[in-house]
Amino acid sequence: MRLTPKVQEILSWYESDNPGTKANLARILMAGKLGGTGRMVILPVDQGFEHGPARSFAPNPAAYDPRYLFELALEAGLNAYAAPLGMIEAGAATYASAIPTILKMNSSNSLSTTKDQGITASVGDALRLGCSAIGFTIYPGSEYQFEMIEELRELAEEAKSVGLAVVVWSYPRGPMLDKVGETALDICAYAAHMAALIGAHIIKVKPPTSAISLDAAKKTYQTSPVADDSVARFKHIVNACFGGRRLVVFSGGEAKGTEAILEEVRAIHAAGGNGSIMGRNAFQRSKEDALALLAAIINVYKH
Repeated sequence: MRLTPKVQEILSWYESDNPGTKANLARILMAGKLGGTGRMVILPVDQGFEHGPARSFAPNPAAYDPRYLFELALEAGLNAYAAPLGMIEAGAATYASAIPTILKMNSSNSLSTTKDQGITASVGDALRLGCSAIGFTIYPGSEYQFEMIEELRELAEEAKSVGLAVVVWSYPRGPMLDKVGETALDICAYAAHMAALIGAHIIKVKPPTSAISLDAAKKTYQTSPVADDSVARFKHIVNACFGGRRLVVFSGGEAKGTEAILEEVRAIHAAGGNGSIMGRNAFQRSKEDALALLAAIINVYKH
C-alpha cells in the first residue's frame, strides 16, 4: 500500500504513535473510494443497542442481518465499518480484511435512565477480529463522565500499545444540558476538544447549531464570534481538534432528506472536516437508495 502525500501528512500529526497504530490509521484512510484523499465516510451500526432492533432495522428489514451491513459498506466503497462485538463477529470470517473495521467497545440502551454506557468488548476482541481501531463513547456533562473518561484512558492505552487506532464518539449530555445544549456550538467544540485531549485519533461529534449554551462561554463568543453559517460552525469544530491536526467526522443524526444531508456534507467539506459517519440515514433506506446517497456523499468529498 503506497500512501499518498495527504495520508503521509495526516500520519505525521500523530507523533507519539507506533508503526502499528499508524498502519491501522493508514488502512482506514486508504480504503474505499475516498482512499488517499484524507476524507472518510464510515458506516456505524450500533443503533440496535441504543434504540432497539425494530426502531433501528424495521424500516429496512434486510439490515437485521449483519452481513447485509458489511455488504453495504463494501459496495458503497466506504473507509470503514463500525459496530459492536456481535455484529462484527457475525461476518468476521466472510469479510476478513475486506474493509477496515472499528469495534465499538461500549454502548447504552433505551431501557436505562442513566447517562452512562457499559463496556461490551475488549481490546483482545478487536485484535482477534482483525479490527483497525476501537471505538468508545463518552458523555461530557454526564454524572458519569469522569468514569467514562477513565475507562477510555485505560482502553486507549491498551489499544495503542498493540497498534490499534482509537475513535471517540464525544456526545455531550447530562443534567445541565437540554436538547439545545447537546448540539450547541460551544458544547460541541468543547466535546471535540476533550476527545482530542484524551488521545483520540478520530473524533466523532454531532453537527453543531448556532446556539451558545454555557454561560461562562457566552462572553468569549461575543468578543470572538463565529459567523452564523454552517461552514463557519464546522470550521470552529475542526479548530477545536488541535487546529485541524486530529481527524474529525460528523454524525448524520436522525433521519432526514437527501438534499439536507448533502447540504450538510458540503459544509463539512468546505470547512475542512474529514468526513461523515452515516448510520441510520444510510442503512434504513433500501440498498439501492442507500448506495445512491453514499455515492453522492463520496462525490462531494472527492472534489
